[in-house]
Amino acid sequence: MANFWESERVIIPAEPVSPVLKRIHQAALRLFAETGATQVSVSELAQAAGVARGTIYNNLPAPEALFQVIASELGEEMHQRVLASFAPADSPPQRLANGVRFFIRRTHEEPDWGRFLCRFAFSSESMHITINSPLAQEIVAGTQAGYFHLQPQQSLAAVALIGGSVLSSMLLVREGLRTWRDAGADCAELLLRALGVPADEARQLAVSELPPLLPATA
Repeated sequence: MANFWESERVIIPAEPVSPVLKRIHQAALRLFAETGATQVSVSELAQAAGVARGTIYNNLPAPEALFQVIASELGEEMHQRVLASFAPADSPPQRLANGVRFFIRRTHEEPDWGRFLCRFAFSSESMHITINSPLAQEIVAGTQAGYFHLQPQQSLAAVALIGGSVLSSMLLVREGLRTWRDAGADCAELLLRALGVPADEARQLAVSELPPLLPATA
């Protein structure tokens, strides 16, 4: 299981992004999130970014590949930020509780990011790995250490359960049906209990103070 997930992600150091390109990517993220489409015209993108069409061509060698670029960058960035934000002394259950809530809180803080992830999580490989990869590692570690009680063949089902639960909680926040704190705490608690963590301990971990989501390490 551990080797499977490690082989799914090849960590590529992030290259510096110019302010103009960052602006274009932010506009593209917003358009993809709003429309649900994976292609946008150069004219639409230029208007959304507030730049000339020529600026788009100068900064994007292949505009038709922009969706995959955005999805890959978003996935890698969140993966690295989640890992950077885990404290070395945290147990696997605490890491899992924090990781779940990192996604749900960011949906509240960055609505376009949350909308993009909710729209494309199941249709883009980069997106479903975004949620599953860092949290899957904690399932493996927690099971091996005796925190979680799973049969070996249940690991992938547990990963799917976590991914679906996190996305559903993100949708509740996006629709204004729950606050990120309530949705995050309930999601984390129920997942921990499903994995075999005692109810009182699961609740305590789920409502513990959530640290900042740190920048990705270089």
